[in-house]
Amino acid sequence: MRAVVQRVSRARVTVESRSIGQIERGLLVLLGVGSEDGEGDAEYLAEKVAGLRIFEDATGKMNRNVSEAEGAVLAVSQFTLYGDARRGKRPSFDAAAKPERARGLFEYFVERVRSLGLRCETGLFQAEMKVELVNDGPVTILLDSHKQF
Repeated sequence: MRAVVQRVSRARVTVESRSIGQIERGLLVLLGVGSEDGEGDAEYLAEKVAGLRIFEDATGKMNRNVSEAEGAVLAVSQFTLYGDARRGKRPSFDAAAKPERARGLFEYFVERVRSLGLRCETGLFQAEMKVELVNDGPVTILLDSHKQF
């Protein structure tokens, strides 16, 4: 499972000009589910996202997590994180999980984030979405559950 985590001062997802999820200060998480992923991958990433110390403390050092910064999470499913463009110009998405499996693991990730005490908004799975954000910093972190060690 792969995640692009961005510290934001605000973020919003719209579908057909209708806002379906938005946060102020917090983390925008673009989440890709791979064909080999399972619940353990979702648990690992949920805990990692919740614990990332990428918010500044009183001294200006990145030392607080999203909860300590009184922020929220906006999770957006993005299968294109498994795009492989090593050959040719058109990416292959063969390594991405099939939609049925990806939906279940995406929802499990969101459930785990919420169980850690965080407010978690979402995009709409398999919809054509517009994602707006103001990246704060900018701070962007790449996470991959298969690269834990």
